Amino acid sequence: MTQATLPLIDIDALVRDDEVHRDCYVSNEVFDLEMERIFGQAWVYVGHDSQIPDAGDYWTTLIGRESVVMTRDKQGEVHVLYNRCPHKGARIAPEGCGHVKGLFRCPYHAWTFNMDGQLRGVPYREGYEGTSFDIEDPRFSMRKVGRVANYRGFVFASLAEEGVSFESFIAGVKSSLDNFCDRAPNGTVSVAGGVFRVMQRSNWKVFFENLNDTGHPIATHESSYRAARQYSNEKLGGEMPFQLHIIDGNGAPPKFWSDLDLHAFDYGHSYMTAIFKAPDDPLSQAYFQSLAEAKGEETAKEILSVNRHNTIIYPSCSPHTSFQQWRVIRPISPDRTLVEIFTFRLDGAPEELLQRTFIYSNVVNSPSSIVMTDDVHVYAECQKGLETQGGDWVSQHRNAGQDQPYEGADGGVIGVGSSELPIRNQFRAWHQYMSDAARPADGDTGS
Repeated sequence: MTQATLPLIDIDALVRDDEVHRDCYVSNEVFDLEMERIFGQAWVYVGHDSQIPDAGDYWTTLIGRESVVMTRDKQGEVHVLYNRCPHKGARIAPEGCGHVKGLFRCPYHAWTFNMDGQLRGVPYREGYEGTSFDIEDPRFSMRKVGRVANYRGFVFASLAEEGVSFESFIAGVKSSLDNFCDRAPNGTVSVAGGVFRVMQRSNWKVFFENLNDTGHPIATHESSYRAARQYSNEKLGGEMPFQLHIIDGNGAPPKFWSDLDLHAFDYGHSYMTAIFKAPDDPLSQAYFQSLAEAKGEETAKEILSVNRHNTIIYPSCSPHTSFQQWRVIRPISPDRTLVEIFTFRLDGAPEELLQRTFIYSNVVNSPSSIVMTDDVHVYAECQKGLETQGGDWVSQHRNAGQDQPYEGADGGVIGVGSSELPIRNQFRAWHQYMSDAARPADGDTGS
């Protein structure tokens, strides 16, 4: 749907300081506008360059509704292209990851393209003589997205050719990306294993709001943490191994959650301090030794002292620095959201540490996880309730007006762990993106 055909929506009427209208979650017209003004403008996570390590490698994904392909050319450069042949419109690259021998070839008429999208050759070349076709004309090459940024291997793209710089966009949570990589003795990370995909029957914003919502664990996850405690008591004599510990943590009392810190930044980003104490077992000690040998003991301690749970990079992804996983959201419709979960290797760390990352991802975020089952169920219940006529407004009142500017290195705003600060902050950014007169730009404040 183009901007010319989009219906008029009063964005100001949908968002208040401490509540939002249910149409933000259920309206097809609002969703269409989000695809244009948020996912058509913002910096969106595409993938990690370790997914395309060699020339000829590619990774296909979505930016909003747009099918795109991330590629690596012979010079090692990373590109993000619209996944469309300029001849008849066929998709060039199939879904997922793959490799071609230097050239993309359209499956329909065999037009060929370099990995940067430039048209290389067309069959029946003589048939184009005397026409306006020109193999050097950029419109006959695969189109590049507006802008691409590669920060320490994490590739983001914006469909818009102009807008806020990536440096300004990421500023508040850049420290989370740095810490994600700095935890590796080699200073680099790489995607390891496959990808979990979960189709959630709810709006994309419901998932994002939940990530740094500390009000839900003790209620939503009661069935899973009680099961973990029961198994520990009845089968293990009260011992709580790592697999159960990361489930049991959701059952911490309200004061524990309130004592955490929530940090919010421009453009809807946020992070929360860690809910799990870093383990101190032989594997953790061996990992620390490898980090200390590479970077020095004091630097290693400083890196590991940055202990965070979820970081939200609005509107598309959430890295978890402590257990090296990365969640990506792909909005499909007002009531369908695809969530992808990736795991990363800390290059240079003991290989056994990657197994701990796999364990965390399987136990907490896989489609078969008893923890994720809790979340996905309540997301769907929220969506079903929002579609009723039971009320027009969604509350974001908890600790509203009590958040304070943060004087630390990252800046932004800080709130107590039980605050709905991250949710309100996301909707301030949402309002900026969605309003004609309030598009985010360098220097705007979204928190």
